[in-house]
Amino acid sequence: MIKFPSSKDNLSHQEILNSLRELYGEAFYVFDIEQLRKNYSSLFTSFKSRYDKITVGYSYKTNYVPALIKELSSLGAYAEVVSRLEYDLALKIGVNSEDIIFNGPFKKYEDIALALDGNSIINLDSFYEIGKVKRYLNENPQSQVKVGLRVSFDLTVDGDNPLQNKYEQSRFGFCVENGSFENAISELQSEPNIKIVGLHGHFSTSTRSVNVYRKITQKLCDLAKMYVADTLEYIDVGGGFYGNVPKSISTQDVPSFDDYANAICSIMNKEKVHFTEDPLLIIEPGLALVVDTFKFYCVVMDVKKNQNDYFVLVKGSVHNIKPTMHTKNMPMAHVKKSTGIYQHEKFNVVGYTCMEKDYLAIDHAGDLPVPGDFLIFNNVGAYTIVFDPPFIKERPPIIVQDGKKFELARKREKLNDIINDELYVF
Repeated sequence: MIKFPSSKDNLSHQEILNSLRELYGEAFYVFDIEQLRKNYSSLFTSFKSRYDKITVGYSYKTNYVPALIKELSSLGAYAEVVSRLEYDLALKIGVNSEDIIFNGPFKKYEDIALALDGNSIINLDSFYEIGKVKRYLNENPQSQVKVGLRVSFDLTVDGDNPLQNKYEQSRFGFCVENGSFENAISELQSEPNIKIVGLHGHFSTSTRSVNVYRKITQKLCDLAKMYVADTLEYIDVGGGFYGNVPKSISTQDVPSFDDYANAICSIMNKEKVHFTEDPLLIIEPGLALVVDTFKFYCVVMDVKKNQNDYFVLVKGSVHNIKPTMHTKNMPMAHVKKSTGIYQHEKFNVVGYTCMEKDYLAIDHAGDLPVPGDFLIFNNVGAYTIVFDPPFIKERPPIIVQDGKKFELARKREKLNDIINDELYVF
C-alpha cells in the first residue's frame, strides 16, 4: 500500500500519476472504493426509507473484482449470481450461502443441490430446473425446499415495448401469456415438500424507465396475490437501474434512486396487506452501484496526423473502456506532463490493437495531447472489467483508492496468467 501526502502538501495530480506509473505501469484502472460506499448508501437509503423490508442483491456479473464484492458484502449486500462460477466466488470471499441469490438460465443439478443445501434464495428459470428440484427431493425425501420463479410477461408500457433490441418478449422465465407460469405453479404446488416463496421479474430494457419498474412491481404483486399469497416471502424486481450518468453521454432524463424507490415502494406498501406477512423487497443493482467507481488511466504513446485527422495512440484499447464498442465518447480527462503550450484541435484516441475500429474516443475537441500525458476515462466500472479480454496485450492492473491510500487489487497479467501451462497443452 502507498499513501500520498495530504492535500496541504500540494502534491499535483501529475506527481501522483507519475508515482502510480512507476509502480503499476502505463495503463491501469483506479477503483474508488469510497464512491462505491456512497452509491450503496444512497441506493439503500432511498428504498429503506420508503419500505422497511428491503435487501440489495449486488449483481456479480457487472463487476466481480474481489475487492469490490467484499466491500459490498461488508456493507450488507447479498450476492446475486447467475452461474456456479459466481456462486463459488461468493463463497470464496466469505458470503454466507443464505445471503446468495441464485438466478440465471443455466443451473446443473449439482448447482441447484448446492443452493438448496445452503438455503440460498433460488429463482427457477425453466421446467428443466423444476425437474432438478424434484430430483433433489427424490434423493432427499425428508427435505423441505423453498424456491422462487422468474416470471416473463408482456412489458409494453404506453404502447411501446422497452425490451433491449426491440425483442417482442423476454427469453427468460416462465411466460404468463402462454400458460407456462400457471403450469409451473401447478407442478410445484403438487409437491408437498416444495414451497413457492418468491417471484422474480428482471427484464433488460433499453429505457430503464421508472414506468417499467412500476409495471414489473405491480404485475409481480398481482400474480403473487393470485397464486402464492399464503406462501410469499419476497418480491424480486431485478436490476437494471441507472446510476450516476454524466450529462455528456446521457440521451434522456435519468431517474434518480429516489424516483425508482418511489415507484416500486408505493406499490409494495399498497399491496402488502394481501399477503400473510409483508414480503421482502429484493432489488438487484449492478451498474447503478459501480459504473462511476472505476476510471481507466493510460499514457499517450504517440500523436500523428493522417490526411487531416489527428490520431492519439495510448497504452490502452477500446476493450478497456467500452468492450461493446459503442460509438459514444466516454467522459475523458487530460493530465498534461508539462506546462507548455498545447494546440486546440479535434482528434481521435486510438488503442494499441491491430483493429481499425480500436477507437477510445472519436472527434474529441480539446488540447491535443503529447506523448507522456495521461488520458483518464471515467464511468467504466460496469461490465468493462468482466468483458475485457487479454487480447494482444495483457489486462492492466486494478488499484483501489481509499482517500489518499492506494492498494493493488489485481496485478498486471503475465504470459502464464493468460496462456497457463497447467491449462493449455503445449
